[in-house]
Amino acid sequence: MRITASAPTRIDLAGGTIDIWPLYLYHEGAQTLNAAISLRAHVQIDTREDGGVELVAEDIGRRVRLDAPEVLDPARGLPLLARLARAFGLTDATLTTRGESPAGAGIAGSSALTVAACGALARWTGREIAPEALLTIAMNVEAQVIAVPTGLQDYRPAMYGGVAALELGVDGPRRVALDVDPDELQRRIALCYTGAPRNSGTNNWEIMKRHLDGDRAVFEAFERIRDTAAAMREALAAGDWDGTARHLATEWDNRKRLAPGVTTPAIDRLIARAMAAGATAAKVCGAGGGGCLFCLAPPSALDAVKAALAADGARLLDFTVEREGLRVG
Repeated sequence: MRITASAPTRIDLAGGTIDIWPLYLYHEGAQTLNAAISLRAHVQIDTREDGGVELVAEDIGRRVRLDAPEVLDPARGLPLLARLARAFGLTDATLTTRGESPAGAGIAGSSALTVAACGALARWTGREIAPEALLTIAMNVEAQVIAVPTGLQDYRPAMYGGVAALELGVDGPRRVALDVDPDELQRRIALCYTGAPRNSGTNNWEIMKRHLDGDRAVFEAFERIRDTAAAMREALAAGDWDGTARHLATEWDNRKRLAPGVTTPAIDRLIARAMAAGATAAKVCGAGGGGCLFCLAPPSALDAVKAALAADGARLLDFTVEREGLRVG
């Protein structure tokens, strides 16, 4: 028997980091905006005739072979896959993964992989699990692996696809699909990998600790990030691309205030090149410090912006805005 699954990654447009519990509880009206993209994470499960469990991460060329599921020890390697396999009681199977996004890209590749794996494992073990319950398992297992709190937004694009807001309040998260033409958004975005991976868990944990310790500057930056997300949502809904760009630039300015490592000289140089070529705004994806950068530009300037990024050594990523989320077959 074979089960396959895939889930899209995402570009976070506004409101990131505030989606980590309990930060959003301190900012009334908190929300994030994101768009699923076609760089997918893939999972395959195959029956093993010789029993046992084998975990294979094709991206890093790593295999872990175990004789029985009860000895799935995350300390032996591939901790995310081991914990997922143990959570679902995987037996007599090979679980293989691969991703289409660069490692440490900041576009939620690990979250997409976790959602895809949960979908495949649920199907393999015959469990009927509602989407939000499946996302809870994915989020909790990933938190066990990275050993810091995870945000809520990254799992929803992987599950549902599309362009959406995630509203955050005392009653939990609520995903709201946005009336945005995915093709129009895609025509205005250049996405590139800076060449330097980042550790979003570490970056976000430092910011979270400063917030909880009462750092007023961090608190106020999050207030502005919340307000910017709300304003960008209105601009997107109205098809106001100039307004969307202004709010994206404001989001980036405030995000850089959260921690000194959010931007780097290389990122600043790439953004300056893109802006000189006609981009109207830019920001890094995820927690920053490296990974992916995306630029917003008028369609007429997009090719020039891409050329400027490539000329400075960035790796351009080909993508579409993804309408579909988790696929299991």
